[in-house]
Amino acid sequence: MRAIWEYANPKKFITLVDRVLPGLSVLALAALSAGLIWGFFFTPDDYRQGATVKIIYLHVPAALMAINAWMMMLVASLIWLIRRHHVSALAARAAAPVGAMMTVIALLTGAIWGQPMWGTWWAWDPRLTSFLILFLFYLGYIALWQAIEDDDTAADLTSVLCIVGSVFAVLSRYAVNFWNQGLHQGASLSLDKEENVADVFYYPLLVSIAGFVLLFLALVLLRTRTEIRARRTRALLARERIT
Repeated sequence: MRAIWEYANPKKFITLVDRVLPGLSVLALAALSAGLIWGFFFTPDDYRQGATVKIIYLHVPAALMAINAWMMMLVASLIWLIRRHHVSALAARAAAPVGAMMTVIALLTGAIWGQPMWGTWWAWDPRLTSFLILFLFYLGYIALWQAIEDDDTAADLTSVLCIVGSVFAVLSRYAVNFWNQGLHQGASLSLDKEENVADVFYYPLLVSIAGFVLLFLALVLLRTRTEIRARRTRALLARERIT
C-alpha cells in the first residue's frame, strides 16, 4: 500500500506515466483493433437479429466503461476528500470527458441497435433513462470544474456531485434487475454461463472489452499527466503575478 500511495506525488506519477503509457497505448490499439475486426468481419450474423447484433462489440464495452469510469471517478473523489491527494482529484477530472464520450457511444449505438429490434430509436426504459441521466451528470461534472477557478474548491464540489451521480451509475447497471419491465435486455456478460451470449460472439466481445479498458486507462493517464502540468503552469503564473 505504501508503494501505491507514493504515486500520489505528482513527480513520481508523471514518471510512471511516461514509462508505461507507450506500451499501454500499443496494447490498447492492438486489443481494440483485434476485437472489432474479429467481431465485425469474422463472426456470423445472428439468426434473429442478423448483422445488427455485431454492434455489440461497440455498445457493450462502451456502456461498461461509461459506468465504470464514473465508479473510478467516485473512488478518486473519495480519496481526495479523505486524504487530499491532488493527483486523485485530477485523475477524476481527467476521466470525466473520457467517460462522457463512452456514454455517448453507448447511447448512439444503443439507438442504432434498438431501432430495428424495438421499432423505435428511444424508449423511456429504466436503464436507458438512468443512462441518459448519468450522461447529464457527466456534463454537469465537467461544467462544474470549468466554472470554479480555485482547483481545491472545484475538487470538493465535484467530488460531492460524483457521489450523488453514483446512484445513477448503479441504476444504469442494474436497472433491469430492479424493474422487471422495459425493453432493454438483460446482461450480455455474466458470471452465470447461461446468461452469456454464444461463444462465437463471446470471445471477440471479451477482446473488445479489453481494448476499451486499456484505451480508457491510456487516455486517463495521458489526461491526468496533462492536468498535473496545467496545474503547475497555473501555479507558476500566479506566483509571477504576485511577485
